[in-house]
Amino acid sequence: MSNDTAQDADGKPESGNHHADTSGEAQLDELLDGADPEAAAEHEPSATADPHAAQMQALEAERDGLKDQLLRALAETENVRKRANRQIDDERIYAVERFARDLLNVSDNLSRALLALPEDSRAGLSDAGKNLVAGVELTEKELHAVMSRHGVSPIDAAPGASFDPNLHQAVSQIPSEHPAGSVAQTFQSGWKIGDRTLRAAMVAVSAGGGQARAEAGSAEDSKEEPAS
Repeated sequence: MSNDTAQDADGKPESGNHHADTSGEAQLDELLDGADPEAAAEHEPSATADPHAAQMQALEAERDGLKDQLLRALAETENVRKRANRQIDDERIYAVERFARDLLNVSDNLSRALLALPEDSRAGLSDAGKNLVAGVELTEKELHAVMSRHGVSPIDAAPGASFDPNLHQAVSQIPSEHPAGSVAQTFQSGWKIGDRTLRAAMVAVSAGGGQARAEAGSAEDSKEEPAS
């Protein structure tokens, strides 16, 4: 009787421990089943947030790169267009440069022909002579009009004009009534085409003092005159 009780006593602890383990597992399962899925998800690390963010950054970087390339391509296209337009304008203006330079000799000869006959001498010409002079004048005027339509214009080289080494060629320096450093006399007309000098005007540069010398000479002459 006592042995059975002892055996039962020896078996009870083993049976009690097994029952405790089973009930603990059941309680854990109940806790897990009753847990809030959203709360559990908050504690779990997000597996999809970082890949999406990295992908967005890569796409934004690619977009910025393509935008920069597009802006550079547009700027280069605009520069090419402007250069092409400038070249077209230059070709249109300066295409007749060599031909216009050859025409300058024709203009010079017409001017010399008219200067060879002063205005006071033309009054004694016959009608045929006057018509000839008028025809030469009209030819010179028409030639200059045609040259002007193609961008060829005369250079200002009138006495008193400011001397410009880019437009004028100085061959001498003489006293004159005009300010020193200005044009005193023109020997050959100058021409330009567009912004380029086609032929510089050949001039004499004023040394100044011409008016003072003339006044000094007049004073000396008045002193030398005998008293009446």
